[in-house]
Amino acid sequence: MGAGITAIWPQEPILASGPLRGVKVLDLTTVVMGPSATQILGDLGADVVKIETSGGDTVRLIGPWRNAGMGPLFLQANRNKRSVAIDLKTPEGLAALLALAAHADVLVSNVRPAAMERLGLGYEAIRAANPAIIYCSAVGYGEGGPGAGRAVYDDLMQAASGIAGIFAAVDGQPRYAPVNLCDRVVGLYVVIAIMAAVQHRNRTGEGQAIEVPMFETMAQFVLADHSGGHAFVPPLGEVGYKRLLSRTRGPYRTQDSYLAVVVYTDKHWRAFARILGVEDLLAPGSIFYSQQTRTVHAEEVGAYLAQQLQHRTNAQWLEALDAADIPACPVNSIDDLYEDPHLRAVGLFQEVSHPTEGALLATRFPVKFSRSPATVHRPVPNLGEHGGITATTAATAGERRK
Repeated sequence: MGAGITAIWPQEPILASGPLRGVKVLDLTTVVMGPSATQILGDLGADVVKIETSGGDTVRLIGPWRNAGMGPLFLQANRNKRSVAIDLKTPEGLAALLALAAHADVLVSNVRPAAMERLGLGYEAIRAANPAIIYCSAVGYGEGGPGAGRAVYDDLMQAASGIAGIFAAVDGQPRYAPVNLCDRVVGLYVVIAIMAAVQHRNRTGEGQAIEVPMFETMAQFVLADHSGGHAFVPPLGEVGYKRLLSRTRGPYRTQDSYLAVVVYTDKHWRAFARILGVEDLLAPGSIFYSQQTRTVHAEEVGAYLAQQLQHRTNAQWLEALDAADIPACPVNSIDDLYEDPHLRAVGLFQEVSHPTEGALLATRFPVKFSRSPATVHRPVPNLGEHGGITATTAATAGERRK
């Protein structure tokens, strides 16, 4: 099967300590959504083997880097994995993958299902090699709809699921959120689905196929906040949650910066009125009177906050709001996160030494477990570091057999 591949899952001490310790994951994912999910599985203790082509995952080449192929986006989504480079279009590569699948607990892929079938790696083929395997296919659109089989990226899903349109509803211009929001959210659903299937197999011994569609997942994610009157049959009003769609929601300009503040409950508003010295702010008939009136008049409420907050500095407001138990915080830039006193105090950032990349600054897994902590037990792998079968090696093997 190629040098090193036969020993990918040897009988060796397990380095991880997380709750998924010992679960073997075969990772056929690329870019952001799939790799972010499998990194979480690895952080939680799973033994993850990442299968790459000879060119590697495309995000390897998004710089900057010290060495080509080890860019920051790749480094942040592929720790706790081994990399095996396999040309799945060769008979030797297919045989190697099926042999790995025979020993895996989970196979997760974001390759389009039709392509997986053409490669001989559809669910039935993998199931024949390992009836108990959990086969997770992360796709753009679910089977059965007209979108099935389409290639998608985060930008397309932000547009299709209504996220870009929400920006248009607020200020007239559709935009993308400047993070890979859909990739990260759907990646979490991949993790949830796999862990649920692992639990089912632990109870019953049954493997199964899982489909995690991006469009459907993000549509329900958006509509959970914005179904509005369409939560009822027949509808009782328009879609959309007015407070979230308000053009005046904030963050708010203060004398010296910007502030995020959520004056939300009746208790918050009574306390805010005391800070302002306006005791009758919540009088009957006022737009501030109740949660309902404040939601209906979200634009005016936000404008009032904006008008009031500009008269004090951030520090003055934070002192007053904290004393009144009203939630507020400064608006951090990305640079600010690295100096944030809370994040530094809890040790979110950890400097690690990589065998080829030197000193790296990583963010630890944010969840704490009292008995089975997540760990970083394998550095981010270089391409094919743990073995491989490419078209060249397959041809060489063929020559040897003649």
